[in-house]
Amino acid sequence: MSQANPSSLPGHTLPDVIDLLVGIEPGDHLDTLRRHRLQARTHAQESYRALFVPTAPAPGAVTLAERLAVAAFVAGLHQQPDAAAFYAAALVAQDAGAGLAQAIAAEVSRGAAQGPYGHYPAGPLSRENTAGPVYAVGEAQRTVLGARLSAGLAHAHLQTFRPRDASPEALQALLDAGWSATDIVILSQLVAFLSFQIRVVVGLRALAAHPASPTPLSPRTAEAQP
Repeated sequence: MSQANPSSLPGHTLPDVIDLLVGIEPGDHLDTLRRHRLQARTHAQESYRALFVPTAPAPGAVTLAERLAVAAFVAGLHQQPDAAAFYAAALVAQDAGAGLAQAIAAEVSRGAAQGPYGHYPAGPLSRENTAGPVYAVGEAQRTVLGARLSAGLAHAHLQTFRPRDASPEALQALLDAGWSATDIVILSQLVAFLSFQIRVVVGLRALAAHPASPTPLSPRTAEAQP
């Protein structure tokens, strides 16, 4: 599968990232399928643009390197190496240096888990409480990532695996690390978008691997066709 650096492409030449990750070519079966849901296709791409190629002046102070680092981390947590590599390559191209991408890869391995897990407030749902690791960036990588991005990754891990543990204290940890309220909204949008994008990619790959066979028309149905 070919990969492109999303940050180096002018807005008018930016390819459809879902098509790129799936390997969809113009005119093939999945391209035709996506054209039948053109509005959904357009909205997915525009969401990508808003998060990774924002129109200046962009709200908040979340840098492109931070956005790509979070994206590579979340894609890795979802066990999607192609998507993780796509965002990591873009991170390196941002002059962030290979060290940052390598630190993210190391933290993906440290943060690997099976979810969702966590604890609900006391009540009927408490019977579904499930124990699991509380992630924090390791000291070795924290020196590379810095306090701000380390806090962002910890929050992204929380949203990915244990959203039921979301709390004012978790938000305060971000504020203490230098994330503004607007930055926190952007961080949450990144995590949500990656979850959505990856599910679409996985679903389309499944369709590519097991295309549906046309359903034969019954005689009565066939007669009704124009």
